[in-house]
Amino acid sequence: MIQPRQILRLLHINYVLARHGLDDIIFAIHLFRPFRFLIYTMPWNWFVRTRAPRGQRIREALEELGPIFIKFGQMLSTRKDLLPEDVAEELTALQDNVPPFSGDKAQQLIEQAYGVSIEEYFDEFNTKPLASASVAQVHTAKLKNGKEIVIKVLRPNILPVIKRDIALLFIIARLAERYSKDARRLRAIEIVREYEKTILDELDLMREAANGSQLRRHFENNDQLYIPEIYWDYTRRNVMAMERVYGEPMANIEQMKAAGVNMQRLSELGVEIFFTQVFTHNFFHADMHPGNIFVDTTDPRQPKYIAVDFGIVGTLSPEDQRYLAENFLAFFKRDYNRVAQLHVDSGWVPAGTRVDEFESAIRCVCEPIFERPLKDISFGQLLLRLFQTARRFNMEVQPQLVLLQKTLLNIEGLGRQIYPELDLWKTAKPFLEKWMNEQVGAKAFLKGFKKNLPFLAEKMPDMPELFFEAIKKMAEGENHQQQVETLNKLKNNLKRNHRSQTYTLIGISAFIISAIISGHPAENHIQFFNAPALSWIAVTTGIVFVWLGLRNR
Repeated sequence: MIQPRQILRLLHINYVLARHGLDDIIFAIHLFRPFRFLIYTMPWNWFVRTRAPRGQRIREALEELGPIFIKFGQMLSTRKDLLPEDVAEELTALQDNVPPFSGDKAQQLIEQAYGVSIEEYFDEFNTKPLASASVAQVHTAKLKNGKEIVIKVLRPNILPVIKRDIALLFIIARLAERYSKDARRLRAIEIVREYEKTILDELDLMREAANGSQLRRHFENNDQLYIPEIYWDYTRRNVMAMERVYGEPMANIEQMKAAGVNMQRLSELGVEIFFTQVFTHNFFHADMHPGNIFVDTTDPRQPKYIAVDFGIVGTLSPEDQRYLAENFLAFFKRDYNRVAQLHVDSGWVPAGTRVDEFESAIRCVCEPIFERPLKDISFGQLLLRLFQTARRFNMEVQPQLVLLQKTLLNIEGLGRQIYPELDLWKTAKPFLEKWMNEQVGAKAFLKGFKKNLPFLAEKMPDMPELFFEAIKKMAEGENHQQQVETLNKLKNNLKRNHRSQTYTLIGISAFIISAIISGHPAENHIQFFNAPALSWIAVTTGIVFVWLGLRNR
């Protein structure tokens, strides 16, 4: 049930929009549309006023409304193809230029976190913020050993503000799902729940530091992406210290072009880094707006990305990861039947969906955009048609993929700005083909066997006892016919399991024999076979019997 304080918050939001001359936004909402005539009754509309530009008014309203609204503006700022140019340009200021809080207050928060005066740890501390965002701001400092660092400090009393607006989003989502079929299909409540988890995680800078450390390990000694070093001794829950990096801000695209930076390589790198994080590492930076990205232009022909701000990262389940890769690959090959079938198999559309009809709808949407550079694709029109297709086939939004979709939206928006001639499909297809080849075939089989061998060896001795316990429990709670059927199934499973154990043990023994022969070749010459031949026979025998064992599981 909506509470008085939430009603007050709604009224305050409308008041802020009206005060910034955005009355049209309020009365464009379906609920308030019948009251549109009230615009003309408001005193501030009785006289001609000199107003700031539209983009500036929208930005200032979002800044005043707080972190949730600022993050929404940050996401929109990367999509200059979807917004009027003046609005998109103004919203870029939300990426790292939100009004800061006092530098003295930041110093006070740092000292409280460390429990000592700031001079104990740093030779220098600049109270003027280097950058300021919706949740935190960044200051520069110098350690006692002379290393330059940046210190990220959470905004004071930020948690209650975020919780208040999240509660309001839940109310709006519940009302939407109650009265709108589209909102139920879009699973509005689950999306808000996912967003709540994401933004609350962002308020723990220890978690962000851990994310940064893992990303740094993944891209260590890599010529595509550099992740700054985290200084754990100076990191707390609301304060994080990391290496200071220097690079060209991602927003300075014209300056980079003028300096001769290879923009085509830069755009292709962005795509490769995205797919590497999602499919190779299954751990991706999910807040890739230009305020968090810099470019190392030391060698303009071989530029390199630098990423900061690791508060929002994403992962996928193995099932979603596999389905996504197959979807992308089928899409790049224009195999729309496969795309449609994958959506049904994964449960992303209802099980009764006719694959041929869904295939035809996907083809109508996607075929016109192939072999076109980004600059020639109307992304707004594409989104509209995809939404219409999703609604027609009752396709539900997958909340666990929302973060990935947001990241892909940012990456595509950046690619459009960096190098509009980018062929997204040509760049991504070889990567996905290579990844899929690594997931299937003999190499993937041996990798999976090696991973599961310790578990299989550990559980094998307990299998007979577990089967008999299951038989006993089922027999106690089922009728005679069900008992007979269950016992027969379990009996057959027990036989298969016994065969599986036997085959697997023979296979493992063959591998051991091969290792012994290879280790002592001079002692194992036999009349008809030499040591290498014996070793090869043993390995082949091992593979065959292990395969038979896994097949009988």
